[in-house]
Amino acid sequence: MADITRRLGWRHLRGAPTAHIRHHRSGRLVHDGPGLSFWYRSLTAALSEVPVDDRELAMTFHARTSDFQDVAVQATVTYRIADPALAAARLDFSIDPDTGAWRGAPLEQLGTLMTETAQQHALDVLARTSLSSALVDGVTAVRERVAAGLAAEPRLPATGIEVVAVRVVALRPEPEVERALRTPAREQIQQDADRATYERRAVAVERERAIAENELDSRIELARREEQLVDQRGTNARREAEEQAASDAVRAQAEAARTVKLAEAEAARSVRLARAEAEGAREVGAARAEAQSAWLRVHAEVDVATLHALTGTRLAENLPHIDSLTISPDVLTGLLARLGDGERA
Repeated sequence: MADITRRLGWRHLRGAPTAHIRHHRSGRLVHDGPGLSFWYRSLTAALSEVPVDDRELAMTFHARTSDFQDVAVQATVTYRIADPALAAARLDFSIDPDTGAWRGAPLEQLGTLMTETAQQHALDVLARTSLSSALVDGVTAVRERVAAGLAAEPRLPATGIEVVAVRVVALRPEPEVERALRTPAREQIQQDADRATYERRAVAVERERAIAENELDSRIELARREEQLVDQRGTNARREAEEQAASDAVRAQAEAARTVKLAEAEAARSVRLARAEAEGAREVGAARAEAQSAWLRVHAEVDVATLHALTGTRLAENLPHIDSLTISPDVLTGLLARLGDGERA
């Protein structure tokens, strides 16, 4: 929409670069072109604004296939106004000189024209196509037919319209039919999934069986090696026992020989010791006998009184030590009496 400013009874219009402005005053074209900016009086001006940019027109319509199935078509048509003067002459693109708003709805008229034209060609091609073919190749067929139909439509060039591109976004059947069509595919996908699951399980079972066989083979091999190990250990134990027995026999023989030698040496030493002890005993006995004989010879030559004196001395040497001696009168009288008798004798 054009930007219009009021100044003291005058109006100033400033258009966009994508809007073609046509200004008539008193039936004469004064300004004509895109992106214009000028002053005018609202009472004498007739203004038109024609957009010249590319515009998208989305359309949705229903059609019926050759097997009497309803389908919904979603398409988009890109167009532009190639001849603004012709479009302004065929359609009402006039704007209010005070507000800049369109007095009519020209773009809606263009949309209705192109939608009806595209729908007519789409219905024509779908009416001769079955539902299954339409779902498979219908998008391409409808797009080509709609593009060709719009290009061949005489009303569009006569209005200054140029179709840039046609796109068919989707072609869908009714929800019930779509669910029914999805069922076989879903079942097939489910079957494929189940088959893949079974195959995967079969592969897993086969792998588990192979693993179990490998484990069993490993256990058998381990048991065989353990048996060999036990046999080898028994052989080693027997060999070690034999070697230990031989070593013990040698050690016993050596110990016996050493014991015999020690016994012989001990016996010889005992004999020598016994002989030395006997010889010493004989010499000691001879010495004692000699000493006794000498003692007897000495005492035989001494008189009796001397022997008594020696006996008393020897007796006194063997008596215990006496610190004090108490003599009673009776004992003293008896001793004196014996001493007197002795002297008289």
